[in-house]
Amino acid sequence: MVYTLLIMHYTVKQVAKISGVSVRLLHYYDEIGLLKPSFIKENGYRYYEEKELLQLQQILFFRELEFPLEQIKKIMKSPQFNSLHALIDQQKLLELKKQRVEGMLITINKTINALKGGGSMTNDDTFSAFNDPTYQKYRDEVQERWGHTDAYKQSMERVGKMSKDDLERVKAEAEDITQTTAELMKKEFSFNSVEVQKQVDRFYQHLHHFYEPSYELFKGLGQMYVDDPRFTKVYEKRAEGFAAFMRDAMAFYADAHLRK
Repeated sequence: MVYTLLIMHYTVKQVAKISGVSVRLLHYYDEIGLLKPSFIKENGYRYYEEKELLQLQQILFFRELEFPLEQIKKIMKSPQFNSLHALIDQQKLLELKKQRVEGMLITINKTINALKGGGSMTNDDTFSAFNDPTYQKYRDEVQERWGHTDAYKQSMERVGKMSKDDLERVKAEAEDITQTTAELMKKEFSFNSVEVQKQVDRFYQHLHHFYEPSYELFKGLGQMYVDDPRFTKVYEKRAEGFAAFMRDAMAFYADAHLRK
């Protein structure tokens, strides 16, 4: 007797019904390369197998955890991606999110009672549910762990080959570049001045210790100094407005080279 392995195939409509997402959304995931069907028949019908259903489940978990689609794509296309480990991370994040939501419900109930005359609330009571960094911190760690870009991998490889003295020298160089640029800003040099752009060029060359930066990546790095509060805080300690100054200086430098 010959036994054959039965592989289930699902149409787009069937997957939509099983998962609760729309057919249009599944088509969109296909278009952007996030979730491709297992195969497409000559009549144009898309068919999915169990492995695609599992991928869709993980996409929906990431979406529930408010990961942007582009980040989900990077995570799931990473060579280091492991479905089981990702599910464990998602479980932990959902548990943290549950705790956060429960805290918000307590805060809402306290606020309702206070507004009805049932007592007063301190500022800590009002915002404590929103001021818990645990969920965001773990989420950032998950993004970093799974969302390995080529630059990140290059950085890990190159840093791993550096001696302690090499690391100290690179760190000192970065400190000198940052401090010199901050001092120039304080002296009211403009972000596109020759003096400032010289330091920006030093910074661009400095990044080669870790990875090969494109000018687009360099410009995006500068934008992150403003968009990411953690980076903004570090740069603002140097001087008020320094994060935006670095963004503008790096964008000017990148655009000048991209035009060549």
